[in-house]
Amino acid sequence: MSNSNPIGFFDSGVGGTSIWKEVIQLLPNENSIYLSDSINAPYGEKPIEEIIALSKKNTEKLISMGSKIIVVACNTATTNAIQILRDTYPLPIIGIEPAIKPAALGSQTKSIGILATKGTLSSKLFSKTSELYSKNITIIEVVGNGLVSLIEQGKQDSEEIKGLLSNLLKPMLAAKIDYLVLGCSHYPYLVPVLKELLPNDVTIIDSGEAVARQTKKLLLENNLMNNINISPKHLLFTNAKPEILANLVHAKKNNLDVSYLNF
Repeated sequence: MSNSNPIGFFDSGVGGTSIWKEVIQLLPNENSIYLSDSINAPYGEKPIEEIIALSKKNTEKLISMGSKIIVVACNTATTNAIQILRDTYPLPIIGIEPAIKPAALGSQTKSIGILATKGTLSSKLFSKTSELYSKNITIIEVVGNGLVSLIEQGKQDSEEIKGLLSNLLKPMLAAKIDYLVLGCSHYPYLVPVLKELLPNDVTIIDSGEAVARQTKKLLLENNLMNNINISPKHLLFTNAKPEILANLVHAKKNNLDVSYLNF
């Protein structure tokens, strides 16, 4: 395995690029491969067995493409399949969980909101993390039904999504939350709309920065940092519509290679 081999990423769709952006910003010398499994999005509404099977499929594809480390840029896949992936495959695998800890520790109102998929909120790993940090804190959990599908259609700025979010946020606003945890890697693309709908004193928090720091830590620990000083190569693939993925990452402006791939 060469240190110049890419970091592999996968998500149930285009949303994991919010994590990918944080990682390549922190590690500008690293090559990357991103798999957007949009044809199977959203994972959050699927049975656990299917989530595990899809996670294995994506992991094996990334390994076959030479990935030296894999970032599971999907909350649902992490909370339901990460331990199985780590037990099955020999390379370092990083997951993404809702950032409950910083929200719970930072909250002044002792009331925080978590917007996530059904698959994440119903998982054992989420329950364990939630229990750990929920003492003396009220956690308002809301399933973001319909949000991933709209983002996959490129409608993250639409009136449709604004109306949907307005309804989803009602129980959180009623509970006077001061932190909103985004528990799905698609949701950071909703931040501009969320800022319009939420009071100024609500802090929106996601896991991207923490995942980037953990990726760097594991690369250093495993002596896998790319020390060859060349322009990095980023390959982004989707098994649905490349134009939606390309628009989201501003492919032309950033000179990124976005392609269709049947996987």
